[in-house]
Parts: sequence; structure tokens; C-alpha cells
Amino acid sequence: MATEDDYTAQPFVPKRGGLPALREAAADCRGCPLHRDATQTVFGAGKASARVMLVGEQPGDQEDRQGKPFVGPAGKLLDRALTDAGIGPADAYVTNAVKHFKFTRAEPRKRRIHKAPTLRETTACGPWLAAELDRVAPELIVVLGATAGKALLGSSFRVTQVRGTVLEEEIHGRPERLVPTVHPSAVLRADDRDGAYRGLVSDLGIAARALG
Repeated sequence: MATEDDYTAQPFVPKRGGLPALREAAADCRGCPLHRDATQTVFGAGKASARVMLVGEQPGDQEDRQGKPFVGPAGKLLDRALTDAGIGPADAYVTNAVKHFKFTRAEPRKRRIHKAPTLRETTACGPWLAAELDRVAPELIVVLGATAGKALLGSSFRVTQVRGTVLEEEIHGRPERLVPTVHPSAVLRADDRDGAYRGLVSDLGIAARALG
């Protein structure tokens, strides 16, 4: 029987069924130790008919509490940027490379501080992302940040080198078109937030034009 020490979600991923079946199965995933401290699995959200899939890093504090991706401050900023770029948020499927919130605390009962997942943890969660790509079959993938990029394109990925360009790569056995950009949380942390936001909207505009 598969255990969290195996660091793979593959045994938990159902071979059949659509997104609802995947979401239900993911709730019981024990493919790596991250499930221990998280409140719940945060699976992707959106329609199977979505033309674009946005892939981020991992759930944050609000996402972990609500069980939905991109519902915190970064998600609200992303919705605004998508609208400004001409992509309807309702037309997008949003998910993360890692489905459990990884965090640390300075002291007990203090605020939970985001901690970046390791390559091993990202790889362990890869079968869920592969299954989502299979069920949604998007026309375009928007890669939000370095962790998502490395999960999809390998450890040599550098978002600063390829952001705002249309890449064509084979991902999990499927030819895909991808547009990398920064994660919206990076915009919130930027010294020049207005400039960073304009850069994000510009990259998403390229994605909108690629969709046609």
C-alpha cells in the first residue's frame, strides 16, 4: 500500500472520471507528508471546458481554510489582472502545482507563514496536475511563477528569462502552449507594485492574444 514516504500521488489518482472524481479522490491524498499539517486538500477550480489553465505554486493561508484556490489577496489581484488583459476569470481553470499548504510558524498560535515546497514535494503532486491537464485539455497554460514553471518545465526553468513569451513544449505526454509570468503574490510584494501589476497584465495580454 502506498504511503506518504513514497512521495508520489499516483496511487491516489483515479484512472477514470472527470474533475469531480479527481477532486473527491484528492481530498484523501496521502502522497507526501504535507497533508499532515494542512487543513485540507485544495484542488483546482473551474470548468472542464476552460480554454486556459492557470497554474500557481501552492495554496496559501486563506485557500487552505476555504478549500479553494486563489481566494486570498493574490487571487483577487489575479482576477483583476485577467479582466484587464481580456481573459474572463470564469473562462479559466485555476490550480496549483502543489495541493496542500506548506507553512511554518514563528511561535505556536501565531500567523502561518508560507514556505516554498521542495522539488520532491512538487514532483510528488505532479500526477494530480497531469490528471487535471488530461481532463481539461486547455488550449493554453499560464505558468504563474518559478515553482509552477519548474513543476511543468523542469528545474532549469527561470521565469525572468521566458516571461511573456509563448512556449511550445510536451508536458506529461501532451503538446502544450504555455505563457509564463510572475505569480500575483510577487506583485503584492514588489516595491513598485503598479509597475509589477502592469507587467503581469502585459504577460496575460500575450496569453489572451495567443488564445485568439
